[in-house]
Amino acid sequence: MKIGIIGAGNIGGNLTRRLTALGHDVSVANSRGPETLEELAEETGATAVRAEDAAEGAEIVVVTVPLKAVPHLPAGLLDGAAEGVAVIDTGNYYPKQRDGRIAGIEDDGLTESRWTERHLGHPVIKAFNGTYAQDILDRPRPAGDPGRIALPVAGDDRAAKAKVLALIGELGFDTVDAGGIDDSWRQQPDTPVYGLRADTKGIERALAQASPERPESFRY
Repeated sequence: MKIGIIGAGNIGGNLTRRLTALGHDVSVANSRGPETLEELAEETGATAVRAEDAAEGAEIVVVTVPLKAVPHLPAGLLDGAAEGVAVIDTGNYYPKQRDGRIAGIEDDGLTESRWTERHLGHPVIKAFNGTYAQDILDRPRPAGDPGRIALPVAGDDRAAKAKVLALIGELGFDTVDAGGIDDSWRQQPDTPVYGLRADTKGIERALAQASPERPESFRY
């Protein structure tokens, strides 16, 4: 598949490494320009591009930038993407540590991914937000392996979600459907599933244990 990755931090960089290794055609971008990604491109065979070009022709686009950066992404970011593009949102709201106060989340009660979705103007699938970046490289296992861990995935677009579930399976992880984007609070920071390395049953249990009350440490 043609895959665009916007954000080349720990998650974006390691997804670039794994997806190129699996044979996908990956374009990767960051906020500082393609010349700063030459090393990653040389290592992986990915194409370093400007953020406004990352989604061009892509069947899947991964948005993996700090939440505070989402409103500053290029306008029309997804205009050139393939029809039916699935957009993966890996973001988390860290108000005190990084993002500052976001009114839509604090005052309107939006989930992080619903807020991101509204800025992008396109449905998103929330995945990888509670995954350790190094696990993307170190923990893939074949289907049926007892050591294979599962990731929660939330989203409203069924076709896009199916595409993302299949991609995560190809990466070497099981998945648990965590419901729609309005249910994605169950996998936000400081919930039981966040950062949990567990099989599908363990992930399902952790999602069920989550509280809708945003913890004080993740409020501004």
